[in-house]
Amino acid sequence: MATAFQWLRSLIFMIVIYAWMVILGILFLPYAIISKRGALNACKTYARTTIWMARWMVGIRSQVRGTPPTEQVLIAAKHQSFFDILLIFNAIPHGKFIMKRELLWTPVIGLYAKRLGCIPVNRGKKGAAISKMVKDVAAEFEEPGQLVIYPQGTRVAPGAQKPYKVGTAVLYEGLGDPCVPVAANVGVFWPRTGILRKPGLAIVEFLDPIEPGVAKNTFMKRLETSIETKSNELMREVGFDPDAVH
Repeated sequence: MATAFQWLRSLIFMIVIYAWMVILGILFLPYAIISKRGALNACKTYARTTIWMARWMVGIRSQVRGTPPTEQVLIAAKHQSFFDILLIFNAIPHGKFIMKRELLWTPVIGLYAKRLGCIPVNRGKKGAAISKMVKDVAAEFEEPGQLVIYPQGTRVAPGAQKPYKVGTAVLYEGLGDPCVPVAANVGVFWPRTGILRKPGLAIVEFLDPIEPGVAKNTFMKRLETSIETKSNELMREVGFDPDAVH
């Protein structure tokens, strides 16, 4: 009975937050077209209000740990669900995401992603996609911001294993900026698929930055070790054993 009630709460919550996305998108549209600041304000408003609704509608409390960067950096984050996007974006001044190209054609999301300066990537073209991504990022970073990339390339369920992709190292090398790893446990409560949202403490944690100039292989090893180790700690903290999934 309790699970059925939580599922119903979750369904209502999902309907509300996607309807709210459309409403905000329409309300802010003239401002967003005129000014990129309008698009940023709309997305910040959506992130804050959805985080707030998650707490009282489905019982997902949230916490951001560490020091969110305010300068121009590359952020490499654990990606478990839509909720870690909201928590990270809400914590930094001007987040720009590496995103799959298909999202550009999504109503509301596509328009605002363009205005924010997000970088679309064709995931099916690998080498060509990485080369174009580096060029697009260099052009976009004429305006400062924090570039967020997901090193595993997609959402990964808690405890699941997926390799880290070299595109993060290519960007890190090309930009010459520090890279801030981010760990997360949010998938324990807000999974990448399905309707059910579980009550609990969803955490993202900004970790110690990796300074510019680290060799590619060393960088990738440090990045994966720091993100995976801390993400596993955060999952265990809330009672989920990632090792039990393997």
